[in-house]
Amino acid sequence: MNLKKIIIVLSLFIAPITYAQDNFIGGTISYSNQSGNFGKTGLFVLFGLGNNLISYKLDANANMAYMRDNFHVIPEIGITGYIAARELLYIFPFIETEFTPYTITPKAGISLASFVDFGFGYGFKINEKDSFKPIKGFQFSIGVNIPFNLK
Repeated sequence: MNLKKIIIVLSLFIAPITYAQDNFIGGTISYSNQSGNFGKTGLFVLFGLGNNLISYKLDANANMAYMRDNFHVIPEIGITGYIAARELLYIFPFIETEFTPYTITPKAGISLASFVDFGFGYGFKINEKDSFKPIKGFQFSIGVNIPFNLK
C-alpha cells in the first residue's frame, strides 16, 4: 500500500471523530534538520487533549528541501503521544514517530500547550531518494500547530 492510499484510509476513519468537542484539527508549519534543512507544512488531528493520560496527534506533512540543485518534496505521516497532558501546566512531554518513504524517525520532546513542539530524534534510513543525499541520523525540529477549530 503506498503512502497516498494510507493517507486516504486514515482520513476516512478519522474524519467522523474530528468533530468531537475535545479534538482539534489544524495546520502545522515546522522546520527540521536531518541530513539537511527541511521546511514542513501539513495538517493534523489532535484527539482529546487534556482528557487522557496520553493524547494522540496524527499529522500528514510535506517536507520541502532544496538540495543538489533540485527542489524536493517528501511526504510524511506522523503519530505523536502527548504524555500526561492533563496533569501538567501546559508543558507536555511527547513521543513521536515520523514515517517517510525514506526514513523512520522516532523522536521525543516538549510541547508548549500543544502549539509549539521542540523535538529531538534519530532517523533510520529505509530507502534512498535519487539526486538527494541519504536522509538519516540525528534530527532536531521545531513546529507550530495552528488549530482551526479552537473555541
